Amino acid sequence: MAEPAEGGPPRLDFPAPGRATITLARPAQLNRLHRADLLALQAHCERLAAEPGLRVVVLRAEGRLFCAGFNLTELGSGGTAAADDPQLFERTVDALAALPVPTLARLHGGVHGGAVDLALACDFRVGDAGLQLRMPAARIGLHYYPGGLRRAVSRLGLAAAKRLFLLAEVLDAAQLRELGYLDVVVAAEALDAEVERIAAALLGGAPLALSGMKRSLDEIAAGTADAAVLALRVQRCATSTDLQEGLAALADKRPPRFEGR
Repeated sequence: MAEPAEGGPPRLDFPAPGRATITLARPAQLNRLHRADLLALQAHCERLAAEPGLRVVVLRAEGRLFCAGFNLTELGSGGTAAADDPQLFERTVDALAALPVPTLARLHGGVHGGAVDLALACDFRVGDAGLQLRMPAARIGLHYYPGGLRRAVSRLGLAAAKRLFLLAEVLDAAQLRELGYLDVVVAAEALDAEVERIAAALLGGAPLALSGMKRSLDEIAAGTADAAVLALRVQRCATSTDLQEGLAALADKRPPRFEGR
């Protein structure tokens, strides 16, 4: 399939030590996700999963809204993600959710269709006060993929998931905050500052504790937690250099210098 002319696949940048940014980069197309974009996102996630020293990943977008979802013109047409690889979108979002470091979605303007799950795969979501969200699957006859439904139920609860997927209504930022989809709602001009505040807080945490607890919390929410695995993570942190440094920094009343070991 030919590469869409306007914009390009998501970019991966490393703006500061320990930090990565993924940017959706098709603003003229409202950042609709094409096959090339999904493949690029998977490649970025593969690299980030093995990136030494990484502490936090921010997902953001160019243009007037975050993302209009999957490019529906590819549905049912030969040689596309939908026709030849129906699990491509699901695997892409699962790869983002599985990143070992905390992730943060910067949401502005609108979040529609598949972008609803893309942002939900992140650990935190910050939205501007003018944000609107809609999941139109029921209105176009689409049964959403199981991974996205499970994620919505485990992270938002059954009632909120049914509201998102069955009613297909437009939800504003205040409603999304009430449902638990947004962690924080701020004015548009304060969005970047709030993202920086949360990213800084995550950068200041101990990497072993953050990555271990992220995985444990997700597994507990999904009902897949293994007590032995959780105990190993607890023990790893209990015997870590990071814990020794954290206790020393607390006693010395100074910021800790964690090394992730």
